Amino acid sequence: MSESIIKNKKSKADLRNYYNLYLEISMVITLGILVALFRMPMRPSGKGDNFSMPHQETVHMEKIVQTVQKALPPPPPVPQVPVAVPNNSVINDSPIDLNSELNVNAPLNLPSKPPPPPDSTGTQKQQRQVFVVVEHMPKLIGGLGGLQKKIVYPKLAREAGIEGRVYIQFIVNKQGRVENPKVIRGIGGGCDKEALKVVKTARFTPGLQRGRPVNVRYSLPIVFKLED
Repeated sequence: MSESIIKNKKSKADLRNYYNLYLEISMVITLGILVALFRMPMRPSGKGDNFSMPHQETVHMEKIVQTVQKALPPPPPVPQVPVAVPNNSVINDSPIDLNSELNVNAPLNLPSKPPPPPDSTGTQKQQRQVFVVVEHMPKLIGGLGGLQKKIVYPKLAREAGIEGRVYIQFIVNKQGRVENPKVIRGIGGGCDKEALKVVKTARFTPGLQRGRPVNVRYSLPIVFKLED
């Protein structure tokens, strides 16, 4: 038993020693077979085995014609609607005198001359010129409180319980008097008339522009308030 075991061990040791040699020989044989296969001609053997590509269908592209949009002429104007004329209107034909004679020596009927313009100094314009803002504005003599004391409350406004402010606009002339007073905002009930009446009695120191008295547009509020 021991001799057979020793022989088996020796044979296995011999195989292990030749393992690398056998591996190299097998690889060389495999490479040779592969090279021989790659070098063999790959051609069909029979005539009927010829491989031909099918005929490729050609596609023809049609040329697209680009359309051009024509410019249309503008629409015609809308005709005017005729206006009907009443049939009962009578047209009086005036006779034409064709036998009139032309008198060259007759005097001509020319229009009258226009009025002469104001003098170059413009004194008339300066007299009526009205300012809104001047260097020294007009001042109410006695103040607004003194003017309020002159108001007599209208009976109709008192009975209706009307209260508020009445705004009067006017012109303070060069003498400090009130001209052309008018109500620009009223409350009614007779208060507007009473405010105009009181403002007409007011006196002012005239407004000054460059040291000279001028006409100035002015406004005052007149207050109407009932006692509790």
